[in-house]
Amino acid sequence: MAETQKFPQTRRVQGGDSAVGKTLNNRYHITAVLGVGGMGMVYLARDRNFPDVTHYVAVKEMQNTLTDPHQRQTMVEQFEREINILATLKHPAIPQIIDRFTIQDRIYLVMEYIRGKDLEAYLSTLADFVPVEVVVRWAIEICDVLHYLHSQTPPIIFRDLKPSNIMIDEHGRVRLIDFGIARKFQENLPAVTQIGTEGYAPPEQYRGRATPLNDIYSLGATLHHILTRKDPRLEPQFSFKERPIKQYNPKVPDALVQIVMRALEYNPEARFQTVDEMKQALIAVERSLHAPQGMAAPLSTLHLGSASAGTVAWGGSAELQASQLVWKFQCEDEIRGTPTLKDGVVYVGVYDNNLYAINALDGKFRWKFATEGGIATTPVVISEENLVLFGSQDKVFYAVDARTGRLAWSYATEAPIRSSPVVQHGVVFFGNDRGILYALRFNAINRTLAWKYDCGSPIRARPCVHQNFVIVPTEAGDVVCLDLGNNVKWRFNKPKRPVYSSPVVYDGVVYFGCMDMHLYGVDLQNGWGVWRQRLGGRIVGTPLIVGKNVYIGCDDNIMYALELGSNRPPLWKFTTEGQIVSSPVFANGAIYFGSGDGCVYSVETRKGQQRWKFETGGPITSSGVISENPNLLYIGSTDKHLYALNL
Repeated sequence: MAETQKFPQTRRVQGGDSAVGKTLNNRYHITAVLGVGGMGMVYLARDRNFPDVTHYVAVKEMQNTLTDPHQRQTMVEQFEREINILATLKHPAIPQIIDRFTIQDRIYLVMEYIRGKDLEAYLSTLADFVPVEVVVRWAIEICDVLHYLHSQTPPIIFRDLKPSNIMIDEHGRVRLIDFGIARKFQENLPAVTQIGTEGYAPPEQYRGRATPLNDIYSLGATLHHILTRKDPRLEPQFSFKERPIKQYNPKVPDALVQIVMRALEYNPEARFQTVDEMKQALIAVERSLHAPQGMAAPLSTLHLGSASAGTVAWGGSAELQASQLVWKFQCEDEIRGTPTLKDGVVYVGVYDNNLYAINALDGKFRWKFATEGGIATTPVVISEENLVLFGSQDKVFYAVDARTGRLAWSYATEAPIRSSPVVQHGVVFFGNDRGILYALRFNAINRTLAWKYDCGSPIRARPCVHQNFVIVPTEAGDVVCLDLGNNVKWRFNKPKRPVYSSPVVYDGVVYFGCMDMHLYGVDLQNGWGVWRQRLGGRIVGTPLIVGKNVYIGCDDNIMYALELGSNRPPLWKFTTEGQIVSSPVFANGAIYFGSGDGCVYSVETRKGQQRWKFETGGPITSSGVISENPNLLYIGSTDKHLYALNL
C-alpha cells in the first residue's frame, strides 16, 4: 500500500524555483524551505502585516507544471480539496488557514506555523518509556480532535494517523498535521484509493475503504508504538497481538492495554464504534491514575526546532552533533531505502513518491522525478548511458536521465516493486511483489524484455548476480538460483520463513539472513547448505563480509560479529536501543549502520567498541553508502532527512 502522498505529484521541480528571499503577495517574506513536496515546496515566511514583531507562517506552494489538461485539473482539485477541508475546520489541535492566493500558475496556502516536534522525533529523544499518564493525556487529546473531524457533515476521515503526523507543540499540546489524504466520508460509495502508512493502516484501508473506524485502528497502532517503543512498520502486518504491551512495558495498566487492543481489532465491528466511546474509556483510565488535569509532555526533554531551519542544515553546533554532521536534506516523507552515490551525486528514493538527486558535497538539490508510489528501492546508476534505474510501488520500473531528471523509458509490471535492481552483462534484474524476476536489456532510449521467471512468492530483496548465476530470495523462504538463460540451477528451501536479506557471494558460498533468525551459507554450484548459525533475532539486512568475519544486525537490537563459516559464539555483540534492519557498511576499520532507535552508529570491527553515534529524528531502515574523498557516510532516516556524516 502506498505511503502518504503529501502533495499530488509532478515530474520535476527545478532547484532554481525556490522562493527564498522573495516576498509573495506583497506580504509573506520567504526565509527558508521547510520541506520539498511532489508539486512544490513548503516555506517558512515572515508575515509583514506584523511589522513590529517577528510573526512566522508556513506557506505551502503548488507548482502546476504538467502539460496534460486533465492531469493539471486533477492536481488543482487535489490541492483545492485539502484547502477546502482545512478552511471548514476550527479546532485548537488543527493548524489554521491564514490566507490563500495565486501567482501566475502557482497556488499558495498560508497556514499557522507550529513550533514543536512531531511525536516520532520526540520519542527518539527519550531513553525510557513515556510516562503512562502522559500517553493517556495525549490519547484523549487525539480522540478529541478525531471526534471533531468525525462529527463534520459529512464526516472527515484523517486516514493517516501516526506519530510523525502528530505534533507536540511548544506548550506540550497535541496538534494534528498533514491533511493531504483526509477524505469526506459518504456511505455506499465505491472503494477509494489504497493509501495510508503500512503498520498503522487497518486491513480494510488496504481494500480502499475509508470509514471513521480507520482512524480508531490507527490511533490504537500509534498508542501501541508509544507504549512498547516497537515500530509497527518494522513488524509483520497486523501482528500487534504477537507483541503484548506489558511484555515490553509492565507499567501499563491492564485497562489501558484493553483499550489499545480493542482499537486494534482486525474486524472493524469489534473495535470501538465511535472515537468518543474510546475517549470515555481513556478518561476512566486517567481518573484511575490520579493524573493532574492538563498534564502535558515533559517540555524539559523537548528539543524544539528553530524557526530559521531550512532544507539544508549545516553542522557546527552541539545540537547538531557538529563533529559528525556535514549537511542534511529534508524530503517530504520517510526515507526507507538506501541511497546510491555516483559521480558526485547522491540519488535516493523517498516515500513521497520521488527520486531525488542531491549534490554529494554540499547537499544542494539538483532535481527530482515523481512516480505514483513510494520508492523503497536502491537506484542503480549507469554512467555510460547517463541513466538512473529504479522501481516504485506504483508497479513501474523507471529509467531516468541522470543529468536532467527526465524520463528516458519505463516498464510496467503487475505488482509493486520493492526489490532493488542489479545490472550485469547489459541486463538489469529486479523482482516484484507478484514474485516475477525480470531481466531487461536496455540502452539510453529503449528497453526489451530478455526473459522473466515466476519465483512463486514476492521478491523484496535485491537479486545477486555472480558470474553466470542469478540468485533470488523470496518471501516464501525459497532462494532460487538461475543461469543467465533463465534455467533453474538449484532451489534452497530450508528456511520456510521470508528472506528479505540480499545474498552475498564469497569464496564460492552464498550468504544470506532469514526471518527464521538464521544466517545461512549455501554452495554456489549446487545449492547445498554448508553453514548456518542461529542468532537472537530475525534478519532483514544484508550480511557484510570483511576478511574472515561477517557482520549482521537483527531485530533483537544487536549487531553481531561472527567468524565466517564457524559455529563458535559471536566474536562480539553490540547492542542498540532499537531493531537493526539496516545493512552495515565498512570503512577505516569500522562498520556503520542505522538502528530503529533513530541513531547511526560507528563501531570498530576488532572489538566492537563504539566510536560515535549520531541521533536522527526517526527509526532508520536505510543502509549507508560511503564516499572516499571526502570520507563521508550518506544515510537516510524515517525522519524524512538524508544525512551526510563525517566518518
